[in-house]
Amino acid sequence: MTYEEALALVRTYNKETFHLTHAITVSKVMRRMAEALGYGDEADFWAVVGLIHDIDFEQWPDEHCKKCVELLTQAGCDERTIHAVVCHGYGLCSDVAPEHEMEKVLFATDELTGLIGACAKMRPSGSITDMDLKSLKKKYKSKGFAAGCSREVIAQGAEMLGWELDDLLSRTLEAMKPDEASIIAEVAAL
Repeated sequence: MTYEEALALVRTYNKETFHLTHAITVSKVMRRMAEALGYGDEADFWAVVGLIHDIDFEQWPDEHCKKCVELLTQAGCDERTIHAVVCHGYGLCSDVAPEHEMEKVLFATDELTGLIGACAKMRPSGSITDMDLKSLKKKYKSKGFAAGCSREVIAQGAEMLGWELDDLLSRTLEAMKPDEASIIAEVAAL
């Protein structure tokens, strides 16, 4: 599945700007992580999985990581893609554990991209481009801030990857920075 095909599929089931922005953000983070971790030849696959990971959430939040199996099968996705999407909800709405490093990166960065996005909205600049690790950690530690972004899942993701929490926070923040403007433009064009 190409990025364009995946985006068309996501748009079939997602209309809200928030969900589309999240899908595109996670996709771009996954692509950058693939390249940084030595999986450049799989960067397109990582990006597609990041794009479609919440395909069922907007319309079927109570069936998240379950309904997607039907939707992705109908779209012709292979088992590897479906497994990667299903396991990003491990421990929350799925009992399928992440196995491949890509799946662990998706698990770890899904919630974290939301937290970083919320942090950006609180900054005078409204942007992540001038955000540093110290600022992110301060908001991460504030349990009342962006309470819907599970710190436990983020920490569990870092542990799965064998990374220190600061490493995950820093890598994800740095992966998001270069694409902030293009994400805004891409969502506006939809």
